[in-house]
Amino acid sequence: MRGPDLARPFHGVRVPAPAPAQLALSELAAAYQARAPASHFFSHGTAALVWDCPLPRRLERAPLSVSVLAPAAVPRSRAVWGHRLRDLELRVVQRRGLRVVDAATAWCQLGTLLGHGDLVAAADHLLLDPYRPLPGERRPYVPLGALRDRVARYSAPGAAALQRALVDVRAGAESRAETHLRLLITRAGLPEPELGAWLDGAFTVNGVGRFRVDMAYRRHGVVVEYDGEQHRTDDVQYDTDLRRLESLREAGWTVVVVRRQGLYGDPGTVVARIRSALMRDTGGAAGSR
Repeated sequence: MRGPDLARPFHGVRVPAPAPAQLALSELAAAYQARAPASHFFSHGTAALVWDCPLPRRLERAPLSVSVLAPAAVPRSRAVWGHRLRDLELRVVQRRGLRVVDAATAWCQLGTLLGHGDLVAAADHLLLDPYRPLPGERRPYVPLGALRDRVARYSAPGAAALQRALVDVRAGAESRAETHLRLLITRAGLPEPELGAWLDGAFTVNGVGRFRVDMAYRRHGVVVEYDGEQHRTDDVQYDTDLRRLESLREAGWTVVVVRRQGLYGDPGTVVARIRSALMRDTGGAAGSR
C-alpha cells in the first residue's frame, strides 16, 4: 500500500499513480467519495464540472468543493473546499456514480465564481438539447422555466448576478465560445441570431443537403459559424465542414467564419465583419428564406 505505483490523494485512499495533482477531477472526486460520509456531496464548481459545464481553466483544477447540509460539520480535508449549506431547495442526485447537487443548484452556486459571459455559457449548456447527445444522456439537464423558478427563490450571494445572466441565456449554443460570440454580437447592437438553424445547401455532402449552422440571419441571408479548429486534426471531418460551407455559399448564403484568435484577440474586427455581411444586399435565394 506504500508502493510508488500508488498515489494517496486522501487519508485511507489509494489510487493508481500518477500523483494526486495529475488526477482528473472525476478520479479525484471518486477517490474522495470512497472515504467520505454519506452526508457529503459535491457542489459549486466541482458539481458544475460533473454536469460538464464549460468553465474557465482556473476552476478545472481547483480544490474539490464538498458540502453538507447544516448543522453538520464542514468537510475538512486536503484538496477540499468545504461548505455548510442551508439551501432548502437543494437536491442531491447521483451523476456518474458521484453524489452531486442538482443541475439548477450547481448553476446557482456559480453566481459568485464566474463573470457574466461564463455564467451565461454554463446555463446555455444546461439548457441545451444537443444535436448529437451522448448515449444515455437525458437533455436538457434543466428546462429554462425550472431554472428561472430556482433563481427566483435563490437568496444566497450571487443571486443578483444570476438574475442578470438569465436575461441573456438561450438554448442552442453548443459551446462556451459560441455563447461568447453571441454575446459579443448583441453587445455590439447587432440583431440576435437564430441558434442551431437548419438551412438548405446547393448540393449534398455525404448524402445530406440540409445543414445545421451555429447562427443564422435568415432575413439577411447570413450564416455565422464558429470554427474551434477541433476538427482540423480529422481530415475527413475537416473536409466535410469545408464542403458544407461551400454548399451554403453556392445556395446564396453569406458565411462568416469566426475563429478563436478573432473572438478573443480581435473582437472588434469580428463585429465589423458580421455587420458588413448584414448590411450587404443579399438578393439571392438565401435572402428570402
